[in-house]
Amino acid sequence: MSRKLSNPLPDDQNYFALLDGLKTRIRTAQIEAALAVNQKLVHLYWFIGKEILIRQQEQGWGSKVIDRLAQDLKQEFPDMKGFSRSNLKYMRAFAEAWPDGIGQRPLANLPWRQNVALLEKLKDPNKRLWYAQKALNNGWSRSVLVAQIECGLYETQEGVVTNFELTLPQPQSDLARSLIKDPYCLDFLLVDENVQHQDLKRALVEHMRDFLLELGVGFSFVGPNYRLEVEGSDFYVDMLFYHLKLRCFVAIQLEMGEFQPEHSGRMNFYLMAIDAQEREDHDQPTIGIILCKSKNKTIAEYALGNLRNPIAVATHKLPSTERLQLELESAARLIEAESTESNQ
Repeated sequence: MSRKLSNPLPDDQNYFALLDGLKTRIRTAQIEAALAVNQKLVHLYWFIGKEILIRQQEQGWGSKVIDRLAQDLKQEFPDMKGFSRSNLKYMRAFAEAWPDGIGQRPLANLPWRQNVALLEKLKDPNKRLWYAQKALNNGWSRSVLVAQIECGLYETQEGVVTNFELTLPQPQSDLARSLIKDPYCLDFLLVDENVQHQDLKRALVEHMRDFLLELGVGFSFVGPNYRLEVEGSDFYVDMLFYHLKLRCFVAIQLEMGEFQPEHSGRMNFYLMAIDAQEREDHDQPTIGIILCKSKNKTIAEYALGNLRNPIAVATHKLPSTERLQLELESAARLIEAESTESNQ
């Protein structure tokens, strides 16, 4: 006689814990399987491109071999996409760009369309690898990758001045450095170059979604005019953020003119106060970003040299007068059109 179980199922708490764990494991397996398939596909495309390249270089085959291959491969593998004439040309270009193979480079983990975008938009292999790694780290789609290339993200990070190597441990310093750029393009704001400090800060708060996109992945807005009380005196940080990947607060101070050495001293004071009052045990040291209209790189380097807190100096770029005028005219036309339509 079989023994009847009095409680055949676990209680709700244990069951849902099991279910959540299995969901996570299944999703992880799905992602790993998709990555494995993508890696094999990218390696296959490199191999096909290499074979075409060898035949053309060593045996003198002309471009018509690509037309013939496209026709025969599509006939043999009708359920597989990717064997068009244009894609075979991209495979050849891919192999030509990486003659020694792609190995464990980030290219192997990128979808093929992202690799094609890198081929189309960039000639420098170092830049291609840099953007490929960025795309992987941030989960960029093809359109976002192209937008970052076209706005020159690689070049914007070359001009940043930081003291992260001296104030942050590895790999925190490298990660923090990779998240800062110069300039920060604020052309989504309808303000001109003569905007005052409070007006610029107010405009950024009103367009926080656009500002967060410009800052990059991982920033969470804590608040504007963040109050710090030190020995009965009040001090205010223009904007305070928290970065989810860096696990630290990020203080941003806006400066309307050229960077001055005293700006770094004030930021250093703010960071010490934030760390003392807001930082928890699990948080990394707070980072400061001074956004100014312009900077002298040598002066900025001297100003940050002996400070104990991690600070970056970058510039902000406001819309040109011509662009601002076009935006205002476009907005005026839109308002006029809406008014006309409502009166009809």
